[in-house]
Parts: sequence; structure tokens; C-alpha cells
Amino acid sequence: MRWMLAFIHLLALPIGFAAVLARARALRGAPDRAALHRAFEADTWWGIAALLWIGTGTMRAFGGFEKGVPYYMHNLAFAMKMVLLLVILALEVAPMLALIRWRIAARRDRAFLPGTADGLSRISYLQAALVIAMVALATALARGFGANAF
Repeated sequence: MRWMLAFIHLLALPIGFAAVLARARALRGAPDRAALHRAFEADTWWGIAALLWIGTGTMRAFGGFEKGVPYYMHNLAFAMKMVLLLVILALEVAPMLALIRWRIAARRDRAFLPGTADGLSRISYLQAALVIAMVALATALARGFGANAF
């Protein structure tokens, strides 16, 4: 079970990273119909990756499958990783709400185009950078850096 959770957790990395970059590219400027469809598809994969990360990460950290709750709760690298996760989730509010509205509008009106989406594109690029930072912290965590910091 430990191996399977770790495998799924790590498999979500290329899925989520590629998806958030694809969403960022699709939302640059004023997306046309094809770009909007690509953004919706990438956003779906980004959501799937988030569910995999959060689900398996929670089980690994708090379900007794890895180093144990005390290890994670006293590790600075883990705390920093969780802060980055919260920042990514907070940044996701605007794209999530916009894309939900746009999906509904696009279903109702085939000619719907959202106008400029550069801000959402920038948020997605920032989220991709934060995912990379989380990977750096995950490798530090796995090697014991930050242990007993609290």
C-alpha cells in the first residue's frame, strides 16, 4: 500500500504540472473557441491531479503509511510544503470560478468567448512554479531536512 500511495502521489506530478502549464498557454491573450476547449480540458486534469495529490498525500502523512504524524508535524520542510499548497489553493479560486462560469456560458452560447484571460494565465504559471518548489521541499522532507524544527 505504501508503494501504491507513493506511486499515485508522484504520478500526479507530471499530470498536474503539464495540465497547469497547458491551461496557462491556452488562456494567454483572448482565447478562441479551440483554446477555450483546451483550457477546460487542462483544467479538468489539473483538478484530477490535485485530488490525487491531496488524497494520497493526506493518507501518506496522516494514515500511518509513512514516517508517522510526529515526523511531519515537527518538520519545517513539511510545514513549508503545506504553506505552498495553501497558496496554490488560494490562487486557484479565481481561475476555478472563472472557468466554471465560462463552461456554463460556453454550453449555453456556442459563440461565447471570455475576452482576455491573461491574469488567469499568469496565475497558472505561478502555480506551476510553486509546484516545482513543492517538489524541492518534498525531496528535502524525504531526506530528513527540517526534522525536529518545532
